[in-house]
Amino acid sequence: MARKLDFDKETFKKEVVNHVKALYRKTIDEATQQQVFQAVCYAIKDTIIDQWIATHKEYERRNAKTVYYLSMEFLMGRALGNNLINLTYYNEVKEALDELGFDLNVIEDQEPDAALGNGGLGRLAACFLDSLSTLGYPAYGCGIRYRYGMFRQEIKDGYQIEKPDDWLRDGNPFEVRRNEYACEVKFGGHVKVEYKDGKNHFIQEGYSSIRAIPYDLPVIGYGNNIVNTLRIWDAEAIQDFNLDSFDKGEYEKAVEQQNLARTIVEVLYPNDNHYAGKELRLKQQYFFISASIQTALKKFKENNKDIHDLPKKITFQLNDTHPTVTVAELMRILVDEEGLEWDDAWEITCNTCAYTNHTIMSEALEKWPIELFSRLLPRVYQIIEEIDRRFVNMIREKYPNDPGKVKSMAILYDGQVKMAHLAIAGSYSVNGVAALHTEILKKRELKDFYEMRPEQFNNKTNGITQRRFLLHGNPLLADWVTSKIGDEWITDLPHIAKLKVYADDEKCQQEFMNIKYQNKVRLAAYIKEHNGIEVDPRSIFDVQVKRLHEYKRQLLNILHVMHLYTEITS
Repeated sequence: MARKLDFDKETFKKEVVNHVKALYRKTIDEATQQQVFQAVCYAIKDTIIDQWIATHKEYERRNAKTVYYLSMEFLMGRALGNNLINLTYYNEVKEALDELGFDLNVIEDQEPDAALGNGGLGRLAACFLDSLSTLGYPAYGCGIRYRYGMFRQEIKDGYQIEKPDDWLRDGNPFEVRRNEYACEVKFGGHVKVEYKDGKNHFIQEGYSSIRAIPYDLPVIGYGNNIVNTLRIWDAEAIQDFNLDSFDKGEYEKAVEQQNLARTIVEVLYPNDNHYAGKELRLKQQYFFISASIQTALKKFKENNKDIHDLPKKITFQLNDTHPTVTVAELMRILVDEEGLEWDDAWEITCNTCAYTNHTIMSEALEKWPIELFSRLLPRVYQIIEEIDRRFVNMIREKYPNDPGKVKSMAILYDGQVKMAHLAIAGSYSVNGVAALHTEILKKRELKDFYEMRPEQFNNKTNGITQRRFLLHGNPLLADWVTSKIGDEWITDLPHIAKLKVYADDEKCQQEFMNIKYQNKVRLAAYIKEHNGIEVDPRSIFDVQVKRLHEYKRQLLNILHVMHLYTEITS
């Protein structure tokens, strides 16, 4: 891509001062830490936008194949520090802020975590986006712009208190609202069939609809001027204010449609142990999938004339079962809107979609009651019925003497829509996220699917983003590693193995332990400042950065800490 831009410290300082003035009508000396954080983000964003525009112009020039990574979660972490690391501006910005009288660590601490994910699935998605940008692959992450995260945790008198995680309260300075890509997503109603020009046409009527509005966030590659996009969808009513109802004094009814739209993006993972919760969760999934596919196909058609070339230019990567309605929605668009015959549409779909499985627990593989699914997504359900009919016929032809295969592999069975089965039937690739996990899928959980199409299955072991968790998260250790083996590990982690030769070196061991101690001192100071508790840096620390939750393994971790404590002290 373009030549890496030089950092001009004096220009950057002026931009921070100017943004404080423009945003808050204050001088830099009057600004709060939060206001300085916002100003720093906007100053850095100017550079990012230039690289972002150049990146996408180059992708369009090449008509490059693009990955759309579809996920209900993206656990991105704080953006400012990570963006500075990947721009390779971190130390320069730190120095510039020092000269303005601010500590970059304190400024970074003003940023809330983007409440777009809560676990391993969301972190994997974030790591992939970072890697795709660093490796120069054209990619979009596609998800939901949740207003509130899972919850914000406080411990009071030994008890957990759950509060709304209002992460957008002060705005999100790096996001860009893209009204030009807004689209309509339809729910409910019924399907009318019209016979015209020698074929049936399916028309959804009596539906309610919501406008999907995308907000784009930059995903910056490390030191390469490449900026990909995380596109998160917000929901608005098609008609958000009813003046007639307002004039009649029906104030709640006047904003009823807007309130209904807001519920879709209100909370990450609504509780789905009751019917309304299940319906909302399915709405969330279809909402962002339909919007993402509509815009991806619209973009494809700007540069490509033949819809049959879709698999050459797009892959939809389905991160677990949540986005697997993609298979049916893509079929709906290809058949109903593009006018393709079923077999053509199915071949395109199967060569465009790929599925990542995250669990071997059958209860975690989503299944929807047919009554709920068919009522909420009537045309999509009809498509799934036809996919299932053809898939079951294929199973029966291959295994004519084994009726048990249909029971274990059908998409529609026992009153449920089995989303993992839909994903496997409509994808060219199925991967697990660890070698053992993938083997269990092949030999146990998805054994029948593997036996039928073994070439479809593969493994992609979860990784980490060393740029966040070592280069940014542990700068003392990162500098030490670089001093021993060079900096190639920053973009090619296997180089870290070069450290093995120092494993038994007493001087290196001492240096390593000193770095560990310095980090403990830093953590002890943080705990004292934020919690008012003094801890001894020479203690054994067991650090947990996630919330405790009744269904999370973190609860086991704290029980294990208690066990170790009693073992040590008894």
